[in-house]
Amino acid sequence: MADTVAEQIAALKDEDWAIREEAATALGTLKDPRAVVPLVSVLRDADRAVREAAIGALMAIGEPSVPALGLCLSDPQLGVQEAASAVLAVIADERVLAPLIASLKNHDWIVRMHAAKALGRIKDPGSIESLIPLLQDKVKAVREETTAALAEIGDVAIPSLLVALTHTEWLVRLHAVEALGKMRSAAAVDPLLSVLFNDHDAAVREDAVRALGRIGDARAVEYLRVVLKEPGLRPLAVEAMGQIGDRRAVSLLIDIVEGADRPAESRVVAGCGDKWDEEMVTMGAAVRALGMIGDDVAIPSLLKALRRTLTRADAAEALARFGTKVVAPLLTIMTQEPDENVRYHVKETLAKVGWRSGRI
Repeated sequence: MADTVAEQIAALKDEDWAIREEAATALGTLKDPRAVVPLVSVLRDADRAVREAAIGALMAIGEPSVPALGLCLSDPQLGVQEAASAVLAVIADERVLAPLIASLKNHDWIVRMHAAKALGRIKDPGSIESLIPLLQDKVKAVREETTAALAEIGDVAIPSLLVALTHTEWLVRLHAVEALGKMRSAAAVDPLLSVLFNDHDAAVREDAVRALGRIGDARAVEYLRVVLKEPGLRPLAVEAMGQIGDRRAVSLLIDIVEGADRPAESRVVAGCGDKWDEEMVTMGAAVRALGMIGDDVAIPSLLKALRRTLTRADAAEALARFGTKVVAPLLTIMTQEPDENVRYHVKETLAKVGWRSGRI
């Protein structure tokens, strides 16, 4: 009886690159562990399509591939290191913890990036100390994967990240803030509030607001009210209030939507070739936030926002979140509103809440 796996392994050495590619792909479908070592050798193939087929096959085989790929992380060929790290980013486990940690110091950023992602998959606390320095890696993709990995490791990484919040390098503080936000841990709220009011770097403070929004702890609401007066932080604070969802913010958000809480000055921002000021952005954020919070008291203000060009699309989306509660007032607008653009958004919103268009 023919051994299909053995036949495909033999075909990996064929002179024709198309046959080699087809064989690698077939071995991924068969998922036989016997193919791991031969497929690893194909990571050195001169043809890119063959190498990519081998990478896909090793991912498909999964767990049996891990040890051999761990050894590839120290291969003399950089291309093999990159390929192995890419696969391990998807299938790594504790057996390759040590070589992955060592790879965080690799001179090639692609290997560092994939190694960080793989360590996030493994979630071993022993990798935290080695991951922290990569928060200031010169390559953004590496920093982002490191942030995600620390978040995946979880609360055990918080003490190290809190130390990182005091680092002299702003990039370290920035990505420590991002990791804490991704963790969504209540333990990070007070340290992030301290960053918000004390860090001297604007980007770090902005990310602190975003992180507080992601965490969603209501303790942050009163502090976000304070930073509303600060240019640059105002739209972010409004967005964070929506994410948190605390009804204490509703009256303030309504004031913003209706223009009652407009600051004396609002800095200009560029947008699609036109000149927009920050308050325009803030008003849109406030409309979206009211939709996220879902307090019925906001419906009249959102209906007003539906009639304004600046906030119309956001208001339509926000109103749809209230379901059938908005059907009656929207139908009233349909009978009274001459502006076809407003009527269009009303129809779209009615459709989203389940109202049949044939009844309009």
